[in-house]
Amino acid sequence: MLSPIQVLCSDITTLSLEPEPFASYTEADIISTVEFNHTGELLATGDKGGRVVIFQREPESQTEPFSQGEYNVYSTFQSHEPEFDYLKSLEIEEKINKIRWLPQQNAAHFLLSTNDKTVKLWKVSERDKRPEGYNLKDEEGRIKDLSTVTSLQVPVLKPVDLMVEVSPRRVFANAHTYHINSISVNSDYETYMSADDLRINLWHLDITDRSFNIVDIKPANMEDLTEVITAAEFHPHHCNLFVYSSSKGTLRLCDMREAALCDKHSKLFEEPEDPSAHSFFSEIISSVSDVKFSHSGRYLLTRDYLTAKVWDLNMESKPLETYQVHDYLRSKLCSLYENDCIFDKFECAWNGSDSVIMTGAYNNFFRMFDRNTKRDVTLEASRESSKPRAVLKPRRVCAAGGKRRKDDISVDSLDFTKKILHTAWHPTENIIAIAATNNLYIFQDKLSSEMH
Repeated sequence: MLSPIQVLCSDITTLSLEPEPFASYTEADIISTVEFNHTGELLATGDKGGRVVIFQREPESQTEPFSQGEYNVYSTFQSHEPEFDYLKSLEIEEKINKIRWLPQQNAAHFLLSTNDKTVKLWKVSERDKRPEGYNLKDEEGRIKDLSTVTSLQVPVLKPVDLMVEVSPRRVFANAHTYHINSISVNSDYETYMSADDLRINLWHLDITDRSFNIVDIKPANMEDLTEVITAAEFHPHHCNLFVYSSSKGTLRLCDMREAALCDKHSKLFEEPEDPSAHSFFSEIISSVSDVKFSHSGRYLLTRDYLTAKVWDLNMESKPLETYQVHDYLRSKLCSLYENDCIFDKFECAWNGSDSVIMTGAYNNFFRMFDRNTKRDVTLEASRESSKPRAVLKPRRVCAAGGKRRKDDISVDSLDFTKKILHTAWHPTENIIAIAATNNLYIFQDKLSSEMH
């Protein structure tokens, strides 16, 4: 039986994306976050224009077997608008930084979305029936003259075309001085946390006017500031545990049972720096841009500029595994610093069984690493690979001056404006979503059903 990474290398097929990538696009069209819901039936994207687009997976079709599992647009709505803070003379962008789904409890779906300052809770529901036959209202909704009502009738529900309604249920505002970079729903499904550069707040989903500050790393004198919070996430099973990463490359695991303010961490995960490898860029490239708990809760996956690392919660001294994402860029750090690419924040993702990890790179490339076989592959989200049932071919980047094979790409010809920052993996199946600038690519492993 083929291992997942072998199948992913040779047999990923495109399910759906926009028919033709836009020849030109605006800044507002750039996708800024991608997130599957807990069943994988819905997929949400947010963009820099403050819009949220929800895709729904189509049921299997007996007549069109190749269309099964396609994701089509389910709903689109404006989540955030641009604002202006008059006290600080500061513009607040509408860009959606993160989306997080709540587990489905009834027929409706709920999701959290946030920009730099405000978190909103949205309800997504369907309506395919409409009541008709009111006693006191006519068909237009106007109140009838009561003198004309001579008999009572029982209202009935009449079927209508399916309508998807999205309504804001809660607005959690005015709790962050700095830009929100993370939100995470707790496993108790009653609380969630929001993290900015220096503080992490704990919210109850039903209470909008107050939150509890659980981490505060702001120094008394801002001139003493040496690090900022870059990402935070709750443990998937233990509601008292959460982790946050820093710009110094460290991870802090905190236990809310120990103290109300978790300034003192329970565990500190940090890899000692090799003095011989120290350079001007060392601190910048060691900054952790994303952290994700494994589905089992045993491991942590982190992404810094050049590597992805897997940490065991029981071993703080060094990562369990280190994967080189694009080590060929080490010779390019100076030019990447000059064009600000060195500050790009790449995300990372686990597959459903925690056996394969995925993260993005430049030139619309994304990388996958099989933790069991130690195989890795570079794949490209491109117009050529977007044709229905197209097969993704592995790509290879060779360092400057190195030997090139026929299909190899030189590091000097990489397009650094095309970057895969945001990726997501279906919670149970080998389906991945890749955000490439203003286009969403969804790929599926054809043999996933045979493998599991």
